[in-house]
Amino acid sequence: MAYIKAISYYLPEHVLTNEELVRDFPEWSVDKVAAKVGVNSRHLAAPGETAGDMAEKAARKLFKEYNISPSTIDFVMLCTQSPDYFLPSTACILQDKLGIPTSAGAFDYNLGCSGCIYGMAIAKGLIAAGIAKNVLLLTAEHYNKYLHPSDKSNRSIFGDGAAACLISTEGFAQIGEFSLGTDGSGYNKLIVATGASRCPQPTGNFVEDDEGHTRYDDYLYMDGGGIFNFTLDAVPAMMKEILEKNEIQKDDVDYYVFHQANKFMLNTIRKVCVLPKDKFYVNLEETGNTVSSTVLIGLKDCIDKGTICSGMKVMISGFGVGLSWGGTVLYF
Repeated sequence: MAYIKAISYYLPEHVLTNEELVRDFPEWSVDKVAAKVGVNSRHLAAPGETAGDMAEKAARKLFKEYNISPSTIDFVMLCTQSPDYFLPSTACILQDKLGIPTSAGAFDYNLGCSGCIYGMAIAKGLIAAGIAKNVLLLTAEHYNKYLHPSDKSNRSIFGDGAAACLISTEGFAQIGEFSLGTDGSGYNKLIVATGASRCPQPTGNFVEDDEGHTRYDDYLYMDGGGIFNFTLDAVPAMMKEILEKNEIQKDDVDYYVFHQANKFMLNTIRKVCVLPKDKFYVNLEETGNTVSSTVLIGLKDCIDKGTICSGMKVMISGFGVGLSWGGTVLYF
């Protein structure tokens, strides 16, 4: 069996408020941004601050808060879509910086909104196979460095940050059975089209999509409507499978912590899935959408506030870029 033993997170010092954001978009108001996406402010990585830097800070916070020695870690995973280098894996660099033994395995994996869940599934597999006993799962992203300055929609949603989670043979939350899925036919609904092997050089090209959003080849593009429709198709079916695989009923679940995409999407998911408002986590006000870190940030906040406590069953899930989705139940 695999358990969560510790959770922490790091948010960059610089905060972009809605008041500052709307200076670039005078057609918007502070209240409109807050009402539309549920975000009042978001943290932005400093110039030169990388996903690796943020992941390192999250890991060091975790070690300090839970009195964990890096010498006990025998595997490191970093979920990021903004690695420090194309190669080597940033996780390898973090092994050295964090003082983790050279006997530990380490790798990056490229996934976004569902990345935390996939990482938990891999960590559980490593522990079940006897390959590792203490897996350090890190998530870190700075999507804001991929955003065009005129992209008001995504600039209002996304925040930068990192999270750290120790998954072990013992801990305070047992990790249940997983539902995972992928639909690569929708890969271009959330994409940075240039900069890698398929199209290494910037093109400077841009077009307007059906929703009136400008799609730049050289910056992050999100088909908001397409992602929304995908989520409403994928999440209810995923929830059903999570319940079946864990052999529980919906009424057995005490709380839900889903990927914090935006307030409107979360409220729609809650209504479509007929979930009680007081059992459903929505809190993007001060962080925005931190991609792969939202679930861990949410869990940490709920644990610290006492919203989640011993004896509870908590369903967690992520969904988005890939397209991909995943979820499980945590038994506290």
